Amino acid sequence: MRNTFYILSALFMILSSCGDDKGYFISGTVDGLEDGKKVYVSELDGKTRTPVVIDTGVVKDGKFEIDLKERDLPVLSFLRFEGINGNMIFISENEEVEFNIHKDSIRTSRVTGGKENKALFEYLDHLNALNKKIGNLQREMRSKMSQGEPEELQELREAQMELQENDKNFKVELFNRNKDTYLAVMLLSDMLNSKNQSSAEVREMYAEISDRIKKTDLAKDLERSLETMKAAEVGSKAPGFSGPTPDGKEISLEDNLGKVTVVDFWAAWCKPCRIENPNLVRTYNKYKDQGLNIISVSLDRPGQKDRWVEAIEADKLEQWDHVSNLQFWQEPIAQKYGVKAIPATFILDENGVIVAKNLRGEALAEKIGELLK
Repeated sequence: MRNTFYILSALFMILSSCGDDKGYFISGTVDGLEDGKKVYVSELDGKTRTPVVIDTGVVKDGKFEIDLKERDLPVLSFLRFEGINGNMIFISENEEVEFNIHKDSIRTSRVTGGKENKALFEYLDHLNALNKKIGNLQREMRSKMSQGEPEELQELREAQMELQENDKNFKVELFNRNKDTYLAVMLLSDMLNSKNQSSAEVREMYAEISDRIKKTDLAKDLERSLETMKAAEVGSKAPGFSGPTPDGKEISLEDNLGKVTVVDFWAAWCKPCRIENPNLVRTYNKYKDQGLNIISVSLDRPGQKDRWVEAIEADKLEQWDHVSNLQFWQEPIAQKYGVKAIPATFILDENGVIVAKNLRGEALAEKIGELLK
């Protein structure tokens, strides 16, 4: 009788553990891919931020199955097939994730799984639809511009702004429904990079993400970025820095503060920066005698000092100070200021406090004139 009890107990434990173990299992069908072709599963590496292959499978009778080790946390993942161009994006989760792959149209392939992938593909479907609408609008705008129809062109611009506002609202609403998913961090990163939301707004939303998701590498990266940006927000003391000038001298922000100082991030390869430079020159010439100073920080590439110097001369920027470590997007000064896109400008008062940022053209000149009064 006792032996029977132990056998039943052991069987119960085995069945219970199997029932609790949801596992991480992927499977699917592949149209038009011959047997024996390999299937590669990759995950985004936490350190290098590049996909790393973690397992492989083989296509047989148009199908594949791969049983993977359970994950503590979700991560952005990719499925790639030998003989098919492109990757299928998905999020790893301890659920069965199923793929329906079309060999000749990887983008129209579908993924089904748990809440992680349901949320991800709701977002991807939104982005695909949005990009089509924006593409159509831009084609219409080019047509109206060439035809000289300003009223119709203005209507299209307003329609484009409405699309952008709807996109912003959709992302916020989707975030509010998915605070315990990996997508929540992806959404906030997109909002921050596209400037749909201020860094302060994104920081408030980040606080609402579940503690589980905050443990992911992507969330930790976002948190670090938000902390960096906090140091360079309006009202904060501008991060101090020093850097090498084109002639090899070292100058610092602290020693070159004017009554108003513009810290301007740009690069010789940046077309919008070069377009904005004449406005910066006009503003400097107008207010330099009243106490305006500019320090330009270049994000030019390593080994391209000549291009940097040539651009300074060509755009007549030699009137003020220039610094650069020639490290492209790894420029340490840009990282201190959380710069993710250029041109970027930070306007400082005489105490080095940031009073405005990312103003251009007349808006920049007006703000400087107002501060100098």
